[in-house]
Amino acid sequence: MDKQEEECSSSFNFPTIDQCESIGRDKHTVVADMDGTLLRGRSSFPYFALVAFEVGGPLRLLFLLLASPLAGLLYYNISESAGIQVLIFATFCGMKVSDIESVARAVLPKFYSADLHPESWRVFSSCGTRYVLTANPRIMVEGFLKEYLGADVVLGTEIATFRGRATGFLTRPGVLVGNNKALALQKAFCDTSPPDIGLGDRKTDFPFMKLCKESYVVPAHPQVEAVTHDKLPKPVIFHDGRLVKKPTPLTALLILLWIPVGFILACMRIAAGALLPMPLVYYAFRALGVRVTIKGTPPPPAQNSTNQTGNLFICSHRTLLDPIFLSAALGRPIPAVTYSLSRLSEIISPIKTVRLSRDRVTDANMIKKLLQKGDLVLCPEGTTCREPFLLRFSALFAELTDELVPVAMSNRMSMFHGTTARGWKGMDPFYFFMNPSPAYEVTFLNKLPKELTCGSGQSSHVVANYIQRAIASTLSYECTNFTRKDKYRALAGNDGTVAR
Repeated sequence: MDKQEEECSSSFNFPTIDQCESIGRDKHTVVADMDGTLLRGRSSFPYFALVAFEVGGPLRLLFLLLASPLAGLLYYNISESAGIQVLIFATFCGMKVSDIESVARAVLPKFYSADLHPESWRVFSSCGTRYVLTANPRIMVEGFLKEYLGADVVLGTEIATFRGRATGFLTRPGVLVGNNKALALQKAFCDTSPPDIGLGDRKTDFPFMKLCKESYVVPAHPQVEAVTHDKLPKPVIFHDGRLVKKPTPLTALLILLWIPVGFILACMRIAAGALLPMPLVYYAFRALGVRVTIKGTPPPPAQNSTNQTGNLFICSHRTLLDPIFLSAALGRPIPAVTYSLSRLSEIISPIKTVRLSRDRVTDANMIKKLLQKGDLVLCPEGTTCREPFLLRFSALFAELTDELVPVAMSNRMSMFHGTTARGWKGMDPFYFFMNPSPAYEVTFLNKLPKELTCGSGQSSHVVANYIQRAIASTLSYECTNFTRKDKYRALAGNDGTVAR
């Protein structure tokens, strides 16, 4: 911290960012550093750790963690450039470039957007032309900066590749720090006037800042609150990755130490759910640290003797375990229809799962037959969403029965996400149950009144939208028109079908 304060105090008399006017800048050009400037955090280790874990798994994260003391020693005592090169080599060596790009597109924006500096963003967003000049590898940050912050040009460190894989080394001129940043800026503006505003936070930013008409330094102290979710330029609705929290060195160490213990615990929890009678699963989960909260009053099971069709439970979709926790809350197994499920998940599931064919007529006939046998659970969003949003509800279910019971599902995880768009879905239940104390909340809403069903003349879309709004209101979520295909095209470049 003393070094950071010294850097700011010897800032060539650059004024601080709070003195920069942001009105009338729509025709101005701004050039900003990233870590410590656009972002509050001055360390890029957590983002390298995210790439290491998501692409290379725990072993690559361990390698990066072991290399971090050397990187820190070089960074703070010898050369900032050398320290960053160690992080880049430990993270990227041997990785497919396509995998790095995938993580940069699907995982990193969530964590970057949660650390946006309010003062820097105030100035950066007010300018008509936006450049970012960063020591981070361009492949890591360009997608977020352009799509979410509206950057026009991103100048960053370029990694070397061979046959579609990163070598861990860099192309010339190497890491963009110090004079390399100034040279990159001069090259970008060689045919035009210099940029109007330069934003940086440390000594190695001063060479490029001196080339700008105005320059402002972002002090490390006092610390400020990040830009809130509702004020983000573009909300991050879809994101991927297994880690819930940003992996600082200490957090990364705790994750690595917990994984062996957590996996054993997950196997015990899955075995309890799969082998015990459903009336006992709720109590077994509680004994094993899985918190299940039940709200509302569920309807009684359908009586076959009265020719009554089963209730169709319409659930918001948070993980593939939604139907299992619904069954645990009811104390009886409820069959579930799914859009896609891995073979492993089908094998270990304690309830019957039926895969939808994506053919409207075939699926409608199958659901009707299942309802003749008893209750059924369906998630009309078709895929999970981690953020407080509900995707568009498919209206097919409303045409098949009037016995509709909305159920609001929510969960809490402290270490791992139990969903994935890019990875193998067979590990989803394991990652969810690897959390030290995961929690599920099941809220049963009132059964849909007859006058609001298709049997009373309402259209299926009206019914679906009504249930979506009712669940969203209960959870304090926001309704959207996004679909399953929107999510998977954004995160994985496919339509989300899981091959059997």
